[in-house]
Amino acid sequence: MERSTRYAILLHLPGDHGAEAVRNALTATVATLPSHLARSLTWDQGSEMGRHHEFTLATDIPVYFCDPASPWQRGSDENTNSLLRQYFPKGTDPSVHTPEHLAAVADQPNRRPRKTLGWETPAERPHKLLTA
Repeated sequence: MERSTRYAILLHLPGDHGAEAVRNALTATVATLPSHLARSLTWDQGSEMGRHHEFTLATDIPVYFCDPASPWQRGSDENTNSLLRQYFPKGTDPSVHTPEHLAAVADQPNRRPRKTLGWETPAERPHKLLTA
């Protein structure tokens, strides 16, 4: 069975972290991705995704939510979060970083080999599937 490829994305939210700001930033960010990388979005429970229906209407990308207090449902997310903590320790204010810096940091986990992908990287997997 083919595993889905999960890609790390960091949003630049310099001021507002509310549902409208997250929807706008997420919509703009996924517009920069190749369509084969933007098939669905999995999110933790949180009010910042209160406008997920509008995001789905604007992008045609469905949003799935994990059950509350069920971190095992987000294994890849938890792993990615721990990788990103190398760059942003807990308590770091990511809003002080530029969008370019956030994109460069988000790219690091995407270029790291994953056992679940047969030691390919999330960046390599779509290319391999498209050229096969």
